[in-house]
Order: sequence, then structure tokens, then C-alpha cells
Amino acid sequence: MSPLVLSVVLSLVSAVAYAGAAIVQERVAAAASGPTYAPLRNPVWWGAVLLNGLGAALHVVALAYGPLSVVQPLGALTIVFALPMAALFVRRPAGRRAWHGALMATAGLAGLLSVTDGGEGRTPDGGERWLLAGATFAAVAALFVLARLLGRSALRGVALAAAAGVAFGVASVFTKAVAEEWSSDAPLAEWGSALVLSALAVTGLLLSQASYRGAGLAAPLATVTVVNPVVAATVGLTLFGEGFRYGAAGTVAALVCGAVAAGGLVELTLDRLARPGGDGPSASEGDAARPEVGEGVDVGAVPGTRPHLEVEVRSRAVAGRS
Repeated sequence: MSPLVLSVVLSLVSAVAYAGAAIVQERVAAAASGPTYAPLRNPVWWGAVLLNGLGAALHVVALAYGPLSVVQPLGALTIVFALPMAALFVRRPAGRRAWHGALMATAGLAGLLSVTDGGEGRTPDGGERWLLAGATFAAVAALFVLARLLGRSALRGVALAAAAGVAFGVASVFTKAVAEEWSSDAPLAEWGSALVLSALAVTGLLLSQASYRGAGLAAPLATVTVVNPVVAATVGLTLFGEGFRYGAAGTVAALVCGAVAAGGLVELTLDRLARPGGDGPSASEGDAARPEVGEGVDVGAVPGTRPHLEVEVRSRAVAGRS
């Protein structure tokens, strides 16, 4: 097997691992009533963490065997793999609009990455790295506050997913910087960048977990999938001295592809908002199956003689008891 074919295979398996992790995360978010950001006591969630780690490791190995222009666009297939996998394994089929948005986001991202020059550039110095870290955490905090203001809705999930994508994207930048600067003669010289890298990776993981609660699978996953490499490419253009292939034509193509990817995200978000419960306090299937107040709920006959009948009104459901 040639190195190029091996890199393609590894990239596809990596995308499948990321898709599987996203499906597990979304299921945990939909079923759990505990912590939103870190369900540490849920063993299923740790399975998603392992799948994310496997996907990241395979992606790094694929980059070692193949060019960036091939490996990065293949990573955009995560959302395309996730939709049929969700329909097959957890009975969550996607509608036509969701598929249309997913394909738009994937095509736009793949086109954007294909014209991004992944060649050698300069490595930012220590001051630039700390400035980048500060700006990143500020942007993540701003998106987090925005998500809190939006309440429990699909838009909240997209905002949290965007914050996770920013954290993951800049974590990729620090990964590249640490890998290029690390030396066996001074293994602890890059401890500051490694610490920032770890903090960004954990932040991205926790935010991505929270983004699936009430927002479904497709919209948050597509947002992370698009925002992550776009942020990394933007930092590469500004700090690493990278650029687009084909000069002005490549720049125009990148802008067009970015607009297509953004349109796909809008489609996925609108698809989620159009679904029942997509913008309410909870969008889990269990809540959707319960009768709403005012639907004429039959509590059934009350056996025996009871002088009083107490009706308890709960969230999104009506329960009767004697």
C-alpha cells in the first residue's frame, strides 16, 4: 500500500471515529439529567472520549503519510458519515434539509482546505503565542456567554459548538508549534505551550459535549467540523505566514467555499429549529413523546371512593394521582 493510499484510509477511519464519538456524545446529552459539560460518571461518555482520541491519533498519523491538502478535506467527511451512522445505530434519520446542509458544509469546507497552502511557514514566538491564547479564551468566553443568553435552544448548541471549534482550531495551532519546536535536548522547554494546548483541548471537549443537549446531532457537529479548520487556517494565514494556492483566484475560491460552508450551517440550524421541540426547553425524544398541557390528557378512572383528586403539573407533562 502506497503512503498516499494509507493516508486516505487513515483519514477515512479517523472521520468515522469522530462521527461515532459525536453520536455517543449526543445520545449522552439527550438522555442524561446530570452535568451538562462533563458527565464524568457516565461510562458511555468516556467511550466517546476514547473515540475522539482515536480519531485525533489517526489524523496525526495520516498527516505523517500524506499531504495536508488530501488529509484535511477528508476530515470534513465526519458530518457525512455521522448522519447515516445515527440512522443505523440509534434510529435518528436525517431529513432532506439536514442532508442538504451537511453536504453544503462538507463541500464548502473541503474546497476551502484544498486551496489553503499547507506549506512551511514561520513559527510564532512566545509573545505571539500568549497573545493568541488570550484572544482565544476571550473569544470562547464570549461565545459561552452568548450561548447562556440564548437559553436552551438549537442556537445555544450552535454557539457552544462554535466555541468548541475555536478551542480545537487553536489547539491544532499549538500542536503544530510544539511539534516543530520540541527537542529531546530540552523536553520541558515547551511546557507553557503544552499547558495551553491541554487546556484548549479539554475546553473544546466539554463545550462540544454541552452543545448537543437540545440541539440534536447535525448542527453542532457540522459547526465544530467547519469552525475548527477555518480557525486553524486563519491563524496559519496571519501568524504562520501561510497563504492560499493559485494567488488571487485561490483567495476568491476560498471566500466562495467559506460562504457555501456557512450556508450549510445555516441550513442545519434552521432544520433543527423547524423540528418539534427544537427551540424549547428540551428537545429529547422522551419529552417530545409526552403530552403537552392543554392536549386533553386522560388520567383514567380513579378506583374507589376518594373525596379529593390532586393533579400535579410537571414540566411538559401532566400526572394524576389520588
